[in-house]
Amino acid sequence: MDRLLASLRAAAEPTRLRLLALAARGAFCVMEFTEILGQSQPRLSRHLKLLCDCGLLDRVREGTNVWFALPTGDEGALARDLVARLPADDPVLEADRRQAARVLAERARVASESFRRQGADWDEMRALDLPAQAVEDALLALIPEDSQARLLDIGTGTGRVLELLAPRVRQALGVDASKAMLALARARLSGPGFAHVAVRQADMYRLPLADRSFDAVVLQMVLHHAEDPGGAVREAARVLAPGGRLLIIDLLEHDRSDLTAKLAHRWPGFSDAAIGRMADAAGVTMGAPVSVEAELPIRIWEAARPADVTTVSTLEQAL
Repeated sequence: MDRLLASLRAAAEPTRLRLLALAARGAFCVMEFTEILGQSQPRLSRHLKLLCDCGLLDRVREGTNVWFALPTGDEGALARDLVARLPADDPVLEADRRQAARVLAERARVASESFRRQGADWDEMRALDLPAQAVEDALLALIPEDSQARLLDIGTGTGRVLELLAPRVRQALGVDASKAMLALARARLSGPGFAHVAVRQADMYRLPLADRSFDAVVLQMVLHHAEDPGGAVREAARVLAPGGRLLIIDLLEHDRSDLTAKLAHRWPGFSDAAIGRMADAAGVTMGAPVSVEAELPIRIWEAARPADVTTVSTLEQAL
């Protein structure tokens, strides 16, 4: 009985319940927990020690890393039961799940052999042997030269889209939740010709940007990692100016389940109908998608925010 009471007392705290809910998704290290919950490492370390001491979490050392996860078998029954009783629609837990999906995707990305080999030249399309050049050519065809557009690249990663489109736009901003990726992007964009390009850390579900402030918004190979792809599209549409265009570049729906494990994909691509529903919910109008043929097909979905009667975006003027 003492053990049970100690476990219940340990779990009866909001942050520790959040940690249990996250651990039910898989093993995380302390640093990852700090990124997801936005709390300090010393604070979370104390919470984790309490949960481990009473048996609600397992602590496993692998080399220099220490991982925390729910115990397996009968030992983890109480922890799993507590997690099962948490409300699935709790907004705090939903936000944690979104952040966890991002952290898991970044973990898989950084662990990939191609990332370690290529560094700032890494991108997911090349890691998956996809026709990156064909995709880039299609993207260039959609953004006219000297468009004078204000461009936002969400999930910019190592900044390749910014590098590609910088000569065609007046202003460009890339956002990513990963500090490591932003460091690589800054290195890529440190040369001449990028004075009008900037990157910053931001959550794609809560962009620290004004409504209607960009003429073109790009989401390249981002949505299949998103816990809430519809929410990411809505937020992208929020910052889109009247007459501006949203370009979603991602995998077409597929049955390659091995990819979800290889690079922590949350979704097996998307159908035209699924992207259409997201666009409708975000208040933007879909155009005809562009296909890039490959062993694993890619789509470029284009959507536009209706122009105000008295306002025409700079991107429309260029067209």
